[in-house]
Formats: sequence, structure tokens, C-alpha cells
Amino acid sequence: MENLIEVAKKVLLIEAQSLQSLIDRINEDFVKAVEIIHNSKGRVVVTGIGKSGLIGRKIAATLASTGTPSFFMHPAEASHGDLGMVTEEDVVIAISNSGETEEVLRLIPFLKYFNVKIIALSGNPQSTLAKQADVFLDVSVKEEACPFGFIPTASTTATLAMGDALAVALIMRNGFKKEDFAMFHPGGSLGRKMLTKVKDLMHTGEEIPVVYPDTGMIDAVLEISSKRLGVVVVIDENKKILGIITDGDVRRGVQKWGKELFDLKASQIMTKSPKTINEEELAAVALSTMRKYSITSLVVPASDGTLRGLIHIHDILKKGIF
Repeated sequence: MENLIEVAKKVLLIEAQSLQSLIDRINEDFVKAVEIIHNSKGRVVVTGIGKSGLIGRKIAATLASTGTPSFFMHPAEASHGDLGMVTEEDVVIAISNSGETEEVLRLIPFLKYFNVKIIALSGNPQSTLAKQADVFLDVSVKEEACPFGFIPTASTTATLAMGDALAVALIMRNGFKKEDFAMFHPGGSLGRKMLTKVKDLMHTGEEIPVVYPDTGMIDAVLEISSKRLGVVVVIDENKKILGIITDGDVRRGVQKWGKELFDLKASQIMTKSPKTINEEELAAVALSTMRKYSITSLVVPASDGTLRGLIHIHDILKKGIF
């Protein structure tokens, strides 16, 4: 077992060193690659075969999800008709560790004919691919992490990392925002977190449990029970927010005063200045605030301090925001 642990540690060390070596290779060629993609009016077409192809699919997916239109094209299929997907406004990222992959090199004459810009990710600066590309990004590694020295391990990790570096640099160059990222992920939990606002989930109008300062606690408890939100908001005649009473306040009140609690008025039990949140704030922020203060509801005020809405933790969780 100890030998296996040492093997795993060695793999991670070799791959970490491979990534570390890439840092010194981030130069003007990298900047040129970013600018070519940024200035392109087309899409990024990523191509590669075998393990390089698998890495290429991930790079294409990352670019697409961060605002750079991109897709993966299998080089063998490209030679049998899929080249029709490429336009002269596109940019091609060609991946080949050796730089001599036949299926990839076969595409170069076509790409050159239509003046399609080529960015090469390769581990061989002297390769045909490197020399034919408009920009060459060196992803060479000192050694692979496998015991035989040739199974793609460290080299694929390095290529993937370079692809991530391109994607992140393009995020900054394109002014891509987290809200934009959420737009491309509407069906996932991230999209729900980034797109769902308090106003989309809050209770309004008759759904909000409310009482007035002089309302008796019996009626306040009935309001809490009937609206099933575990709280009641105390407002004045102009709907100004004065305080809040929670079911926890009621339980503590019973322990403190017993039956005499129900002889009191809402103003005597309420917590003044309840926690609030703006209706334009993200629901995820509301959830974070509730967790921070160990509460289950937030009052949503209008700009003039009147009651606008109420959001409950269950509303957020049912939306799939965690």
C-alpha cells in the first residue's frame, strides 16, 4: 500500500512540475493567441485526436461556456466533410503533442487556403504543426508521469492547463462577467444561483403575514399559523416596517410569560429593525444572510421603507439554490 501511495505522490509531483514549467512560457505568443481569438468574428474550432482530442473537447467546452463561441471538430471526420463547418472568420486551435499527427496536419492546406488563423498547442517547437501555425504555444513537458515515459499524462495536463489559461485570459479581455456565465448555464444550480433574484421568489400582497402594533398576540399567532411562514411582520397604518415576530419569539414568550403572553400586544413582543434585503439582490445572497444570522425569513422593504415582500428559506431551497 505504501508503494502505491508513493507512486501517486510521484505522479502528482511530476504533473505539478509540468504545470510550473508552463509559467515561464507565457509570453507575447500567448498574448497574440488571445488577441487573434478576441478579434475574430467567427468561432474557435478546436481539433485533435486521441487524448489530445479529449482535452480539446474540454477546452472547447470551457471557451463556449465563458463567452467565446467554440466547438470541437474531429480531424478525421473533418477530412470527410466536416471541414464545411469551418469558415474563413474562424480560428483553429490544433492540438498535437508531437506536432506531427497526420490527421491534424492534413487540415493545414485547407486552413491556409482560406486564411484561417491556426493556434498550435504542441510539445514540439520544431514540429510541422508548430512551424505552420500562426501562433505556437509550447506545452512540452520534461517527462510523462507514467512508468514507461510515453503514456499521455503530464502532457495532457499541461495542454489542458494552457487551454484554461486561454479561456480565463479571454474572460478578462472580453469583459465577460459572472452574470454572463450564468446566462449560459440556466439549467444548472450555478445558473439558478446567479440569475434568481429575491423578487422572483418573495411573497407579496395578501401572502405576507402582517399585523399592527396594537394587535393582540392571539391574533398575531393566528396570522403566523394561517400564512405558514413562521413569522409575522409588524407594520403601521402606512405599511412602514416596525418589527417582526417569529414562531421562536412566541415559544420563548410562552416560556417567559405563560398564558399572560396572549394578553400582550405585538409591539411588546416584536423584534425591532428586522433583517432586510433588497428585492434586486440575488436569492443566493438572501440564503447566505439567513444562514449567517440563523433565521428563516428576510423582510423586503420598498425604497420608502414600506413593506414590499417577504422571502423564506424554503422558497429558496425549493428553487434548488443551496
